[in-house]
Amino acid sequence: MSKSAFLSGGVALIILSIAGFGGWLFSLPPATVAAEAPPVPQQEGDAMLASLKPKRERPLVAVIGINDATETTDYLMPTGILRRADVADVMMLATGPGPVQLYPALKVEPDATIAAFDAAHPEGAGYVIVPAMSRDDDPAAIAWLRSQAEKGATIIGICAGAKVVAAAGLLDGKRATTHWYYLGEMLRRSPTVRYVADRRMVADGSVTTTTGITASMPMMLTLIEAIAGRDKAEAVAHDLGLEQWDARHASGAFRLTRPFATTVLASSVAFWNREELGVRLEPDMDEVSLALIADAWSRTYRSSASTFAASSETVESRNGVRVIPDQSGTNWPEGVRVSTFPHSKPADALDRTLDAITARYGERTTEVVAMQLEYPRR
Repeated sequence: MSKSAFLSGGVALIILSIAGFGGWLFSLPPATVAAEAPPVPQQEGDAMLASLKPKRERPLVAVIGINDATETTDYLMPTGILRRADVADVMMLATGPGPVQLYPALKVEPDATIAAFDAAHPEGAGYVIVPAMSRDDDPAAIAWLRSQAEKGATIIGICAGAKVVAAAGLLDGKRATTHWYYLGEMLRRSPTVRYVADRRMVADGSVTTTTGITASMPMMLTLIEAIAGRDKAEAVAHDLGLEQWDARHASGAFRLTRPFATTVLASSVAFWNREELGVRLEPDMDEVSLALIADAWSRTYRSSASTFAASSETVESRNGVRVIPDQSGTNWPEGVRVSTFPHSKPADALDRTLDAITARYGERTTEVVAMQLEYPRR
């Protein structure tokens, strides 16, 4: 997987376009389906909360990443949401020393390596959150996941992180879900996984998986509810800009369509029409908003988001995420600088970013971004 989770897919689309473009393109659905998200039975929701109940009064949560390519929002949004809730101790880990390069944007300093974590916490984590990674079978990540599962950790695969969980053998014979784009691949590699449609999150025993990138928001609120109760989860949801959340999802609305493919192809071919947009890092900025905004702008196939600050020193977010600027000592030109909407709640900041993408590139590009994020737009 390259800088964007879908750049490799875009290259594949271009190759396909050269070899029989017309037939392949017109074999795709002409539009997305206006699917309705079915209700989730109360007993299913109760069972998920029961499976996520903590084993310790104040649990320890480990968010694991590989250093060279871990998905931006999958890594930062769980960290930011859980830390603002203050119901657990949360550590961002890396398989090796040094920073974690996130994709499609941002670079951060982890709190520790997995080796340092193991030395400090030989009993293991209460929860391990697994983002999408550029390699599903990274040996260090796989071995560490297995060891944490053996110690009793609850494993939560975010988005295509479910493929990493599956590669570790932790989804064998279990019910699960993942990002729509990678579902077929996961089932081919792990044929005993039982896919569950129309759910943003699926729990089976000590393993929970989610659909696309933005599903980590309702997933973390559900985890907060399991740890600290509904009132606490509702307070954090309000702080995020969400008035309701649950496991409902219309899976049929997310798939590869003709408009998606043609928009990606047109933007990929017009490589000269791509721009680098600046995101100014500010101390105490909201890391959830930052992740969503940088992620969205870097998935347009028309732009990439780069961070800048007054110096090369790390900039610490509101909840202790240390972000390394891509550039320092420069003031990005106003016309190619994007807002982080500092006075908006994170969910609202994402919606406003999608509106800004529409204004800059058009609605079809925004639909491509929302489809990659697997975001049911409000």
